[in-house]
Amino acid sequence: MQIPEEYGGLGLSNTMYARLGEITSLDGAIAVTLAAHQAIGLKGILIAGNDEQKAKYLPKLASGEHIAAFCLTEPGSGSDAASIKSRATLSDDGKHYILNGSKIWISNGGLADIFTVFARTEVVDADGATKDKISAFIVERAFGGVSHGKPEDKLGIRGSNTCELHFENTKIPIENVIGEVGGGFKVAMNILNSGRFSMGSASAGIIKKLIEMTAEYACTRKQFNKKLSDFELIQEKFTVMAEKAYVMESMAYLTAGMMDRPGFPDCSVEAAMVKVFSSEGAWQCVSEALQILGGLGYMKDYPYERYLRDSRILLIFEGTNEILRMYIALTGMQYAGKILTGKIKELRKGNLSIALELIGKKLGSTFRRKINLGLTGKDGVVHPSLEESTKKLEENTYYFASAVESLLYRFGKTIVEEQLALKRVADILINLYAMTAVLIANYFCSEAYFKNCFMMAQLAKCKA
Repeated sequence: MQIPEEYGGLGLSNTMYARLGEITSLDGAIAVTLAAHQAIGLKGILIAGNDEQKAKYLPKLASGEHIAAFCLTEPGSGSDAASIKSRATLSDDGKHYILNGSKIWISNGGLADIFTVFARTEVVDADGATKDKISAFIVERAFGGVSHGKPEDKLGIRGSNTCELHFENTKIPIENVIGEVGGGFKVAMNILNSGRFSMGSASAGIIKKLIEMTAEYACTRKQFNKKLSDFELIQEKFTVMAEKAYVMESMAYLTAGMMDRPGFPDCSVEAAMVKVFSSEGAWQCVSEALQILGGLGYMKDYPYERYLRDSRILLIFEGTNEILRMYIALTGMQYAGKILTGKIKELRKGNLSIALELIGKKLGSTFRRKINLGLTGKDGVVHPSLEESTKKLEENTYYFASAVESLLYRFGKTIVEEQLALKRVADILINLYAMTAVLIANYFCSEAYFKNCFMMAQLAKCKA
């Protein structure tokens, strides 16, 4: 989908890729098989490979003649990717790396011809010191020494292939290093970061299909001489599903649009927020859909229980939601900390003016001072119909900034250990991004609506 046309691909943008994700997500196993191939399996070659690597591998990966897989996780290394044990040792003649190690839970592992593999290598620094660093390699099954275990018996996405991989004295030409030797960890993170955003559109696609299916049932099934759709508690479930789908789409396409801007902008935090919100929203909505069906939803004759099993993996793979919450919060904290470092030092010294400033902010939040960040009013950037909602976003953004400042004053560098506080920071930030995305989506919908009305009026004039 995203391989450039010059290599035989479709050359789709991130936005177009997300659109297709709404369709492919309707079957979880197909979605995972496709994503394992192109969202992560070949993505390393696409974003960090050199021209020779792209020309050699991408055409067959684009045609489907070759299938790709992403190999990072190991028996002793999950979320802590930096602790992998697989090792690639440079041969005596300096022409090959010899790879040994095992990888687990590899999607497409039993089908793939091309693997993006991460392993430890010895790297000599500029000062002459030898260090262990992770490098990324393109490994062909044809190199030899590559074997796989039996397919895993999984809870969901059962139609996709997941297995353990073993590399035993696999010879990899030095030309197959992706990026720089020792730069593999960054490559791995960039691959994962670049793929997470599409989970928003995929989850929205699932939910919209579920709304369609459950609405048909709720409008025909009768209990107590009323259709299920007439009961408020059932209506509430449809409301939740419709709301979540709209927010997921808004977040996913806002992020995809930013990623499509020239210069490869860093949208890793935004993509992580989309992944957390969408995976948890999908799990909630699938459960609500099954609940509308009641006993029928629990039966294997109907697709709801499969949707439930398939969607559970979304909270785990491509970074568990717990890890991503820490990443979201600490990335923002790091930036804020750089700005506040001087003030924190002064506060610790007992600087009275800094302490009074902090107290003033606390009092301001208590008495709900009026906030205006310039988004509304005569010179504002939002549609007048969205003014009330935008003011809430402005207020929440202001108070969130104050809360972050207070946490940094209180904990300083030890904030990295305060996981419950960081979780709350991440949750607030995710919701603020969701609010922003929805307001932007509504703004453009409003603009499109008014433009459409204007065009229809002009057309009516022409016809008259």
